[in-house]
Amino acid sequence: MPRILVVDDDPMVGATIEVLLLRQGFDVTLTDGGETGLAALEAQTFDVMLVDIFMPHMRGFESIRIFHERAPAIPLIAMSGYAFASSASPSPDFLRMALELGATRCLRKPFTPETLLATIRECLGGSATPKDQKEAP
Repeated sequence: MPRILVVDDDPMVGATIEVLLLRQGFDVTLTDGGETGLAALEAQTFDVMLVDIFMPHMRGFESIRIFHERAPAIPLIAMSGYAFASSASPSPDFLRMALELGATRCLRKPFTPETLLATIRECLGGSATPKDQKEAP
């Protein structure tokens, strides 16, 4: 079963993603920040990483860069819910910047469960999850 590392400092977002992925048959490790995520990455092997772009103690894109450097072969999905208060000023494209730092895919929060699962499957090479295999006709 595919192993997914989820790194997000928002406990509600992390728990929601964890429950969704567990129900789909993934093995999930949830961490609450960059430091704990890196410790998990050093202790275990993963098939995909979901990493929030903006977390305390790892400024901006530092987390994406470090996670990619530590495990360049593992697909990394960068997530961001960052939005500027003023829509009048053009905002930097944080998700594009994350791709330049090594992210395989990017998701803008909030995203749907279907979008998350499709993105993970793309990163796994389109392979079916255990639940998908059970439901196939």
